Amino acid sequence: MAHVKTWDVIIMGGGIIGLSLAIALRKRGASVLVVERGEPGREASHAAGGMLADCIVETPTGLQPLASASARMYPEFVHEVENESGLNVDLRDQGTLLFLPLHDSRDRAEFGATHSLPTPLSELEPAIVDPKLPVFFLMERSVDPRALTAAALKAARHRGVDFSSADPVTAVDLADGRVTGVTTTKTTFSAPTVVNCAGAWSGQIPPCAFPTRPVKGQMLCLIARTLLKHVVRAPEVYLIPRSDGRVIVGTTVEEAGFDKRTDLAVIQHLHRAAIVLAPELRNAKILEDWAGLRPGTPDALPILGATSKPGYYVATGHFRDGILLAPITAHLMAQLIDGSKPEFDLAAFSPARFQPARV
Repeated sequence: MAHVKTWDVIIMGGGIIGLSLAIALRKRGASVLVVERGEPGREASHAAGGMLADCIVETPTGLQPLASASARMYPEFVHEVENESGLNVDLRDQGTLLFLPLHDSRDRAEFGATHSLPTPLSELEPAIVDPKLPVFFLMERSVDPRALTAAALKAARHRGVDFSSADPVTAVDLADGRVTGVTTTKTTFSAPTVVNCAGAWSGQIPPCAFPTRPVKGQMLCLIARTLLKHVVRAPEVYLIPRSDGRVIVGTTVEEAGFDKRTDLAVIQHLHRAAIVLAPELRNAKILEDWAGLRPGTPDALPILGATSKPGYYVATGHFRDGILLAPITAHLMAQLIDGSKPEFDLAAFSPARFQPARV
């Protein structure tokens, strides 16, 4: 009888969450197969801006410990994937200028005291026209998500992770209530452990109905050599400079189903808002525009943990924080799958909180 290959763990979804977890599991000695419905790294991870924002006035309170821990992990995380892939992911640490709305009612006294501008705005970022809003300086980093995902993919392959691409999973297979693998449109794969990292598509794979939904974000990219040093976040728009002279402009938050088309009027609105904030951008060329689908959840928190089906785990619903949360998600989920106690309490992120969904 022919030998049928099996793996220790099958990961559904080849975005930055799935890739990071695959690497973490391989480091622990597990054999891993990543099954991706399209091309690895080409969905939400490819569309992301790459701000590693763990700011207390923007991050949901329940998510703050994980966000801060993941931000601290980033330099080592990037060093590792760059070293194993030979690719540069453009991790920048010049910081962020955060403009908050005048009507924002959150208490800013302590926040303002610890995040005041080190020098006047005109010196910090001469290209920015002061919008006359409260402004703060955050020691945040940013990364190029496309480069990061490409590096993580190459690093995963380097470590011996297997891949099946253009192969949507149609069901998680069970026998006597336990996971035995997955069925795809092409074949079946066997493993005693399966992790759902399928992002906006996570809820479409039987037998569990995770309440994830696609949340559309439209963005554009400008070529503006050496114009901006810092990430700039304002109420209407954000600007993320890359080291090669690109500036990412974003974004929208739209309930539009799985529609990834861009809308010219929306892109023009973002472009105009960027020019109001940094007038010199009117001379910048538009390189491209695009839309991505973030995985949203009803309470805007990720879904992390074991399901009621033995051997079936989930790590999805990261919404706008998938890039930021990749290192900590991979670390904690690898601990959980390995039988160790995770360093953080994941109860607030458990799929069981959405009962009576079938999880």
